[in-house]
Amino acid sequence: MRTTTAGLTVRAPAKINLHLGVGAVREDGMHPLLTVYHAVGLYDDLSAVASPDWSLGLAGEDYIGSAGVPLGGENIVDRAAELLAAHHGVAVTGDLHITKAIPVAGGMAGGSADAAAALVALDRLWDLETSDDDLLALAARLGSDVPFALVGGTALGTGRGEIVTPVADHGTWWWVVVLSPDGLSTPAVYRHFDELFPDAPATPPPADELLAALDSGDPYRLAAAMHNDLQAPAFDLRPDLELRIAQGESEGALRGLVSGSGPTCVFLCESGDHARAVAGALLADREPPVVLVANGPVAGAHVVTHG
Repeated sequence: MRTTTAGLTVRAPAKINLHLGVGAVREDGMHPLLTVYHAVGLYDDLSAVASPDWSLGLAGEDYIGSAGVPLGGENIVDRAAELLAAHHGVAVTGDLHITKAIPVAGGMAGGSADAAAALVALDRLWDLETSDDDLLALAARLGSDVPFALVGGTALGTGRGEIVTPVADHGTWWWVVVLSPDGLSTPAVYRHFDELFPDAPATPPPADELLAALDSGDPYRLAAAMHNDLQAPAFDLRPDLELRIAQGESEGALRGLVSGSGPTCVFLCESGDHARAVAGALLADREPPVVLVANGPVAGAHVVTHG
């Protein structure tokens, strides 16, 4: 194996689900999904330099709570390295470091972003020239959201969410992202979905209205079409999230939605100025949450520095 002598940094975005339709649980314990992914401008950066050994380090913004991110061989980046190396029959080497700004256990696929960044970074560091199809196949083995973290933009996800198809998106959308200090277990939310909706249809609900809204570029139309089947179980497990959505909408957001399985909440706004105004109003709370402003769609995992 020939490795590059210079290091590189790969940036990968957070995702939100503009539409998340969930079908009834299958015999294998998985749920069929029909989702519309949207990449927004919150990023994790992964830096990689050549080394004869393997190491993985981590730092993060103060709001991240990175103590909950596993290291010592248990991170999804370790698994991404092992899969890519096994695919090519090479050794796992390199000195990698993650700088996190995507919330941990927040429903924004931060771990998936890190895995996608690792695939891109190590493919270049190890000079492998892996095909796009092979990278996407490896990504799907790592998790349902990892292929989208490679693709970015706005895309339809089917299967378990791992089959990704870009869609027409003629808007520049502005979001207020409100974090929660306490995570919410994705498996627990899905289990509660099964409890609340024992007669859920096998086929998840379609996203036709959402896709038409994206094609139109109209934020009001998009606000009316956004949908998340996991929002009801998330609200039931965490009533504070329902209150947070109501608060953001009362401050002028066009629409609030739980991101994925939560607990992060996102609010669609008309423009950057409108998003900053809504964010400022939420920060005026006596106990202000962590509030961020982001736009989308943005690119998937990509090299931002080399050498």
